[in-house]
Amino acid sequence: MAVSERRLFRRAYVVWAGIALAALVAAVAWLAFALLKPTPPHVVVMATGPEGGISAELGKLYRESLARSGVDLRLNPSPGAVANVALLSDPKSGVSVAIVPNGITSRHESPGLVSLGALFYEPLWIFSRGRPLMERLRGPTRLRISVGPGGSGGRAFAVEFLARLGITDGRNASLLGLEPQAAAERLLAGEIDAAVILDAWESPLVKKLLAAKDLHLVNAARADSWVALYPYLNKVVLPAGVADMARNIPPENVTLLAPKANLVVRADLHPAIQYLLLEAATQVHSAPGVFQKAGEFPAPESVDLPLSDQARQYYKTGPPFLQRHLPFWLAILLQQLMVLLIPVVGLLVPLLRFAPAGFAWMMQRRMLGLYGELKRLDDELTHGPRDRIPDLAERLRKLEERVNDVWLPISFRPVLYQLKTHVALVRQRHAAILPQTGGRV
Repeated sequence: MAVSERRLFRRAYVVWAGIALAALVAAVAWLAFALLKPTPPHVVVMATGPEGGISAELGKLYRESLARSGVDLRLNPSPGAVANVALLSDPKSGVSVAIVPNGITSRHESPGLVSLGALFYEPLWIFSRGRPLMERLRGPTRLRISVGPGGSGGRAFAVEFLARLGITDGRNASLLGLEPQAAAERLLAGEIDAAVILDAWESPLVKKLLAAKDLHLVNAARADSWVALYPYLNKVVLPAGVADMARNIPPENVTLLAPKANLVVRADLHPAIQYLLLEAATQVHSAPGVFQKAGEFPAPESVDLPLSDQARQYYKTGPPFLQRHLPFWLAILLQQLMVLLIPVVGLLVPLLRFAPAGFAWMMQRRMLGLYGELKRLDDELTHGPRDRIPDLAERLRKLEERVNDVWLPISFRPVLYQLKTHVALVRQRHAAILPQTGGRV
């Protein structure tokens, strides 16, 4: 037995509606994952400074923190902050995170980078041997001063600041590009006269040089002038005796110039990873220290680079609700579902809104098609040749059977009943003029 038109229509309607919905969901899912990139990376690369410096040590703490959320933070040692900015700015380097002090770059020089906030003070330490450094510059001997290797933040600051003091390479000093560890060893051995190191108070290398008997920590004279000339600098004071109370090291308060170190990331780093880094920064840097109070860092400051949108939100309300209450990857999974659901709902709402109108248009087209067939039969029965009347009468009978088998929703039943009435009227109107051919109309 042939499948009725009603069942065929219902089946076709369901099939096409399912295909359309599946295509819509697939398209929205592709757009959501391609454009919004909801899946965070499992591996993130962080550029650190040379081994022995505070940046390298902090990188290990960040790596431990992100590992608890299943993210592998890989550390990439570099000469220093200048090299870190270059790596961050190069999308082919794979580096997405680094600690960079203020004064190294700007939003115009590095438009693809953003800050997650200030982390700590990173003073410029100048250690010298014997008499004060400025007095020795007046002597006949050219001083040997280590300013750090090329690509380091210490060298970038030291060369400019020393030049303002009249100390330039080749004229009255030999500026050496030694790694901090090598510079410290040569300074302790008496092979160089001074070393300029950009590092935090917590650096083991800084504490080692402070404890050395024959070294002198240079006081930053006219510190207020330096801060006025270089607004990214801060004046901090190392209290007397803080390094060694028994030996009173340093013997008096020492004023230092210190930019603030920032946690810098590529602007396209996944928001979820940025929140993880911010939580790690809070765990690592919120404790009190020699130069800061408890809770002072991390801080929502944007001196050189703008704060990322995620950082602004984090400092206002903390991490997102899901990441605050659920394990990281479960929170990410739910966020992905929400990212997928929101555009789907956004498209389905107007689609469902216009679905009744579309369905009504389909029903009307269907009924108009049947009315068109009825009109053609009526015209042929009235004006066509008489020898074709039996065939036309049979076609009218089949049309009537099709009309009787049509399925429509209740709201469209009046139209269907009108069509049935019109079919019956056509049959009655032509019955009187049809010849007795033995056929049935």
